[in-house]
Amino acid sequence: MQVQVEYFAVLREHVGHGGEAVDTAARTVGDLYRELDARHAFPAVGRLKVAVNDEFRDWDTPLAAGDRVVFIPPVAGG
Repeated sequence: MQVQVEYFAVLREHVGHGGEAVDTAARTVGDLYRELDARHAFPAVGRLKVAVNDEFRDWDTPLAAGDRVVFIPPVAGG
Protein backbone atom coordinates (compact mmCIF):
# COMPACT_ATOMS: atom_id res chain seq x y z
CA MET A 1 0.00 0.00 0.00
CA GLN A 2 1.08 3.59 -0.38
CA VAL A 3 1.05 6.23 2.37
CA GLN A 4 2.20 9.84 2.39
CA VAL A 5 4.88 10.58 5.00
CA GLU A 6 5.86 14.04 6.20
CA TYR A 7 8.92 14.92 8.26
CA PHE A 8 9.38 17.93 10.55
CA ALA A 9 12.38 19.68 12.10
CA VAL A 10 15.54 17.57 12.44
CA LEU A 11 14.04 14.63 10.53
CA ARG A 12 13.25 16.93 7.61
CA GLU A 13 16.80 18.27 7.64
CA HIS A 14 18.26 14.77 7.85
CA VAL A 15 16.18 13.28 5.03
CA GLY A 16 16.59 16.37 2.87
CA HIS A 17 12.93 16.89 2.05
CA GLY A 18 9.63 17.41 3.82
CA GLY A 19 7.85 14.31 2.66
CA GLU A 20 7.54 11.36 0.37
CA ALA A 21 5.08 8.81 -0.93
CA VAL A 22 6.07 5.45 0.53
CA ASP A 23 5.13 2.00 -0.70
CA THR A 24 5.05 -0.13 2.42
CA ALA A 25 3.91 -3.42 3.87
CA ALA A 26 3.96 -1.90 7.39
CA ARG A 27 0.88 -2.74 9.42
CA THR A 28 1.26 -0.03 12.07
CA VAL A 29 2.75 3.43 12.44
CA GLY A 30 5.59 1.93 14.51
CA ASP A 31 6.36 -0.61 11.79
CA LEU A 32 6.47 2.20 9.24
CA TYR A 33 8.85 4.25 11.38
CA ARG A 34 11.21 1.29 11.80
CA GLU A 35 11.11 0.67 8.04
CA LEU A 36 11.92 4.32 7.31
CA ASP A 37 14.62 4.41 10.00
CA ALA A 38 16.33 1.45 8.31
CA ARG A 39 16.20 3.36 5.00
CA HIS A 40 17.24 6.81 6.26
CA ALA A 41 19.22 6.05 9.46
CA PHE A 42 17.37 8.71 11.44
CA PRO A 43 19.33 10.54 14.15
CA ALA A 44 18.35 9.94 17.76
CA VAL A 45 15.85 12.70 18.49
CA GLY A 46 14.14 11.70 21.70
CA ARG A 47 10.47 10.96 21.97
CA LEU A 48 8.65 11.50 18.68
CA LYS A 49 4.98 12.29 18.27
CA VAL A 50 3.07 10.86 15.33
CA ALA A 51 -0.08 12.04 13.60
CA VAL A 52 -2.18 10.07 11.14
CA ASN A 53 -4.60 12.01 8.97
CA ASP A 54 -4.18 15.14 11.13
CA GLU A 55 -4.81 13.46 14.50
CA PHE A 56 -2.20 12.47 17.07
CA ARG A 57 -2.07 8.67 17.35
CA ASP A 58 -0.30 5.84 19.17
CA TRP A 59 2.54 3.91 17.59
CA ASP A 60 0.38 0.79 17.31
CA THR A 61 -2.23 2.56 15.14
CA PRO A 62 -3.01 0.46 12.05
CA LEU A 63 -2.20 1.97 8.66
CA ALA A 64 -4.45 2.10 5.61
CA ALA A 65 -3.66 2.95 2.01
CA GLY A 66 -3.68 6.69 1.46
CA ASP A 67 -2.99 7.63 5.09
CA ARG A 68 -0.98 10.79 5.75
CA VAL A 69 1.60 10.10 8.48
CA VAL A 70 3.56 12.91 10.11
CA PHE A 71 6.57 12.31 12.37
CA ILE A 72 7.10 15.21 14.79
CA PRO A 73 10.29 15.39 16.88
CA PRO A 74 10.45 17.37 20.12
CA VAL A 75 11.00 21.05 19.46
CA ALA A 76 13.33 23.21 21.53
CA GLY A 77 12.72 26.89 21.75
CA GLY A 78 13.53 29.89 23.73
